[in-house]
Amino acid sequence: MPKVKVDGVELEVPAGATVLQACELAGKEIPRFCYHERLSIAGNCRMCLVEVKPGPPKPQASCALPATDGQEIRTDSEMVKKAREGVMEFLLINHPLDCPICDQGGECDLQDQSVAYGRGGSRYHEHKRAVTEKYMGPLIKTQMTRCIHCTRCVRFSEEVAGVDEIGALYRGESMQITTYLEHAAKHEMSANVIDLCPVGALTSRPYAYEARPWELKKTLGIDVSDATGSNIRIDARGREVLRVLPRNNDDVNEEWLSDKARFQIDGLTKRRLDKPYLRRDGKLVAVTWNEAFAALSTLNPGASIAAVAGDMVDCETMFAAKALVGALGSSLLEGRQTGMNYATANLAAVNFNTTLNDIESADTILIVGSMVRWEAPTVNVRLRKAVKRGAKVFLIGPEWETTFGGEFIGDDLSVLGNLPGHVSNALGQAKRPAVIVGGAALGRGGLEAALGLAGQFKLVRTLEDGSAWNGFNVLHMAASRMGGLMLGYAQEGGIADLVAAKPKVLISLGADEVDYAGFAGSMIVYIGHHGDKGAHAADVILPASAYTEKAGTYVSTEGRVQFADKAVFAPGDAREDWTILRALADAFGVTVGFDSFDELRAAMIAAVPALGIEGLAGYGKALPAGGGSASGAIVYPIKDFYMTNPIARASATMQRCSAELLHGEEFAEAAE
Repeated sequence: MPKVKVDGVELEVPAGATVLQACELAGKEIPRFCYHERLSIAGNCRMCLVEVKPGPPKPQASCALPATDGQEIRTDSEMVKKAREGVMEFLLINHPLDCPICDQGGECDLQDQSVAYGRGGSRYHEHKRAVTEKYMGPLIKTQMTRCIHCTRCVRFSEEVAGVDEIGALYRGESMQITTYLEHAAKHEMSANVIDLCPVGALTSRPYAYEARPWELKKTLGIDVSDATGSNIRIDARGREVLRVLPRNNDDVNEEWLSDKARFQIDGLTKRRLDKPYLRRDGKLVAVTWNEAFAALSTLNPGASIAAVAGDMVDCETMFAAKALVGALGSSLLEGRQTGMNYATANLAAVNFNTTLNDIESADTILIVGSMVRWEAPTVNVRLRKAVKRGAKVFLIGPEWETTFGGEFIGDDLSVLGNLPGHVSNALGQAKRPAVIVGGAALGRGGLEAALGLAGQFKLVRTLEDGSAWNGFNVLHMAASRMGGLMLGYAQEGGIADLVAAKPKVLISLGADEVDYAGFAGSMIVYIGHHGDKGAHAADVILPASAYTEKAGTYVSTEGRVQFADKAVFAPGDAREDWTILRALADAFGVTVGFDSFDELRAAMIAAVPALGIEGLAGYGKALPAGGGSASGAIVYPIKDFYMTNPIARASATMQRCSAELLHGEEFAEAAE
């Protein structure tokens, strides 16, 4: 490890580190615009200048200079100070002074660094240049006159998203950043360029002119739009969520977030259920809570009661419903709304065992029945990194436009039992082989056949360095799936067992993807937050809280237990789900053993201790033998990336994204 001196302090730095990283290890702040830890080095903004000896007697860009043994680095010399002031002066020659109306104001790197490192005045008084505005779609608002050509957005699109949609035109002062042919940016991670932009050139179109950062209350949360458990920050003012931003977690989503997770939030205020309803004479009629519970108290369901959990429900809600159903003598619980019925006795067999972080190090990957770009966009980013490291990827399923290459080897589950020779050879010779089974392949013997591959190719093994490797993975699509399986929300025959039982009462916990025709003879009690499919089928609607309106525990597809906090209050008469279920227990005349959220969480942790510890839940390494045959054409379950849950379907932003980006509809701007 090379030893360097930073402002007179000697320290060791990792081999391959840059001078900028060495300075940061020494606790020195180095200003930068183009450099970003997760992108390639461009070295074009020149803001990170430092003085290095031995070397030429001039400032050098620390982001692109390797740290070598014996270097003496100065970050605070007069030469460095003068150089940074000069760079900032150049950057501001053409940058408009429109901070009062710029959405980036208050969290702008250029603004902050001009105060900290600029001169306080300019010697340039010529007219500033202006750049024609570019249209980048319904999510990204552009003001390209502000652009300082750091190229972060270009490098993100090419390197992380894997979609060459943004690039630079012309040269010198005439250089412009734009999408090719000025089309909208269409990939599922496009809005991350908003976070990357260090100035106000790329900002959020739905959030434009809504608030300043100091007005917002910031709450830590977990995204529920897919099963990866992306860490988010919820920014709210009063009772309204104004924006969602990614939180940095290297083990989960790094610092990226899908467009749906970021922008579906305007659906939180649309089509909301904010008062109880009862179905009378075939019509839903608004009633009071007392009237709703009075009507429910006359049902006397006994043990003829079942509960089905939706895709975005937290573990506490599911445990409260389980306690209620169990107190009445029933064990009819299911969370797989669409009818899947794979075996769940061994949770390691339905978990993403490699972990999202370690899948990057796999050298051969077989993906079965998963359109990863739509089902888990942040996992797609990990797969790109694996391919960059040399991984071979093979896919079974209908072809889709991958961003990491890969070879499609068939679209029927029967391919699992008859892999092409080169695929078998690649898996057999791999040091870190991995199989990823998607939701479209879990049924019809697909899970068992994939488990057979786990034994055949020794996906569970000890690596040369002594570490354990488990290359068998299931990629779920529902944020509640793994938590529900841990709590027993799975019947042997899936939801068909609930239909066959013909329960007198069916409690629907925000389950909007269920085919309710099978429950025609049941009293359907819908506890949810949006007037979606479940509410239309319900006989009783009890308005509940969305994921931003309650604290809760969520378990991701890799078995990672994470906690979310409450950001805002639910609208109108809506209440937190667990309080509704507690009151429902009183209406049915049973005891559930908790009267507060803390008591509920303690009871849940006592029943399933893994849910009380943030981090990966241990499901063990042993996998069932698997085997058998699988057959049937693979059909991906997601038909529209932007319309997968009731919040997204209520969102005007997601509706526009679906119409414009997927279906090619044109939207005229107001001036047109």
